[in-house]
Amino acid sequence: MLLGYNTNGLAHHRLSDALRLMADEGFKSAAITLDAAALDPYEEPATLARQTTAIRDLLDSLGLERVVETGARFLLNPRMKHDPTLMDPDPVKRALRVDFLRRAIDLAAALDAGAVSFWSGILRDGSSEEAAMDRLATALRPVIEHAEAKGVRLAFEPEPGMFIDTFDRFARLDERVSHPLFDLTVDVGHVHCNERGPVAEHINSWGPRIANVHIEDMVEGVHEHLMFGEGTMDFPPIIAALREVGYRGGLHVELSRHSHMGDEALRRSREFLAPLLRD
Repeated sequence: MLLGYNTNGLAHHRLSDALRLMADEGFKSAAITLDAAALDPYEEPATLARQTTAIRDLLDSLGLERVVETGARFLLNPRMKHDPTLMDPDPVKRALRVDFLRRAIDLAAALDAGAVSFWSGILRDGSSEEAAMDRLATALRPVIEHAEAKGVRLAFEPEPGMFIDTFDRFARLDERVSHPLFDLTVDVGHVHCNERGPVAEHINSWGPRIANVHIEDMVEGVHEHLMFGEGTMDFPPIIAALREVGYRGGLHVELSRHSHMGDEALRRSREFLAPLLRD
């Protein structure tokens, strides 16, 4: 397991500076959130290609593993956070999200990243459960086909408040998708917030499918990403469960609302998590 950090928690830093800060603090994996100032997929192609090569070379020189994250807030719509999504009732808008995910897959292949992490989005139009599941599975088809063509693993994240918010709903989607490249991002805070039972039990149940992990503190029932020690989570059993299922990827701290104190949050996260990983 590798100590990791999501660049959405260093959003006010240049991407190259953020990666160097991570390496300086002893982090070994970077979850790169594509955004307006961080490998913007809509940049002019030749410029984006140069930036991608430079970031891949920097990651390699710093010894950082990497995954690609797709949770930028306003990249697709400057007026509405995380819009449009795969759940949009308008097929034209859904296609915008599909195109973004295809671009993210291309960048993941160019970066030699371990996975592309993404989520469903919020269901806003009151469709039935079955109709919404059909809509999502259909929207995912070209994304999965592109991932297969590029040889990139997909890591789907159940997210509180979104259509796919629990492991039960993910399981229903997984039955429809049924593809070897379609796996899971597990945010352990979301599990603590949104699921019944200990986080470790869910990790044990889904172990072989876990392609990416997010970590932060959280209060049960409250979807707010907190600095370690500010929530109600018990972390040693979570780390033990990840070890037991053989997870070897990045344990990526996700503190996207802490960018104003990014360097301090990075240090405090390392001070909290590094001893647990050593133990």
